Amino acid sequence: MDYSKLEEILHYQFHNKELLDTAFTHKSYVNESHTVCESYERLEFLGDSILEFVSSDVLYHQYPDYPEGKLTKLRASLVCEYTLSQITRDLGYGDYLYLSHGEEMTGGRNRSSILCDLFESVLGAIYLDGGIEAAREYVNRFLLTDIENKSTFHDAKSLLQEYSQGKGLTLEYKLVASRGPEHNKEYEVVAILNGVEKEKGTGSTKKMAEQIAAHRTLLKIK
Repeated sequence: MDYSKLEEILHYQFHNKELLDTAFTHKSYVNESHTVCESYERLEFLGDSILEFVSSDVLYHQYPDYPEGKLTKLRASLVCEYTLSQITRDLGYGDYLYLSHGEEMTGGRNRSSILCDLFESVLGAIYLDGGIEAAREYVNRFLLTDIENKSTFHDAKSLLQEYSQGKGLTLEYKLVASRGPEHNKEYEVVAILNGVEKEKGTGSTKKMAEQIAAHRTLLKIK
């Protein structure tokens, strides 16, 4: 795989390209191909820990007046599946993914849960290749920007409910589609204000899809 375009986007040049191969290898590919290669799961495990540390460090210093509970809630909004998958979707991570034929056919290349994993696996790869400062730069560049807008995700449904009540509007969510096998479904929901369809959200549960639809609607309103 040629990673030169991706490295340009990441502003990071890998010394060991095999780390990127591993970071983009889904376990289904390993199982199907029977090749001696490793999936991204160990790198994801490492990246998850680094992500928690780096984001906690930044939030601790950036919000000195926030108590522990508020910092925890803010971090949860930033490192959730929706936020991370949106970032990697925009970065085109799905194009580099090694998947089994079955995962490919059921939309795995664009599945939010997998794209979320890839943010952390690439972070783990950067850390092993370039150390903690390179890892920190990756998190700062792609995640810890526009924190205020990202932070509304955790409370998106309640915030949109408050907005609609304040304006005297009715708010409801409508399921418009469900895709994929029973064990790995994705749901698409649209937020409706006063009978007018607003933004849509897709998630692994109806609740997640509603949360995403609410967040996108809030951002559009703002």
